[in-house]
Amino acid sequence: MKKITKALIIAVFAMMASLFCAFSNPMLLEEYLNYLQKTLVDHYDGSQEKNLIKRYELNVTNTGFCRYRRFYNSGKTEYFSFKLSKFKDIDYLGTTKQGKLILRTVGDDVILQTYNDKAGDIDSMASSVIIPMKDMEVDDLNKIKSTIIKINTELN
Repeated sequence: MKKITKALIIAVFAMMASLFCAFSNPMLLEEYLNYLQKTLVDHYDGSQEKNLIKRYELNVTNTGFCRYRRFYNSGKTEYFSFKLSKFKDIDYLGTTKQGKLILRTVGDDVILQTYNDKAGDIDSMASSVIIPMKDMEVDDLNKIKSTIIKINTELN
């Protein structure tokens, strides 16, 4: 009888745990990363630099890196990369129609590389990445910041 009671108690606890998990719907890390990627790309404003930039790449990886690459008409390439776990804060300069999103890191944690520059190829570090954006509301900025914080929580 004691074996049946123990088995019943274990089964009841297992059912309760699965019931609690079924009704909690935490957003998975991949969903956070996809949301951040989609938001940054959807709000990217290439018109701010259309005379300088031929194309750009903006990626958020599943390992928690934010990568931004700009290909200039002159042939120069700039590459920015930082680990989202080094994220410190977010700033936005401009209006809701057009502005610059500044992603700040704890220290000089942004890798900055230039290629095909007249001054030569340069590898350096920076403390922020500036991305031209459009149609950004306060809610969008708050959601970006909270999503990055949630990504960091999931990765750590």
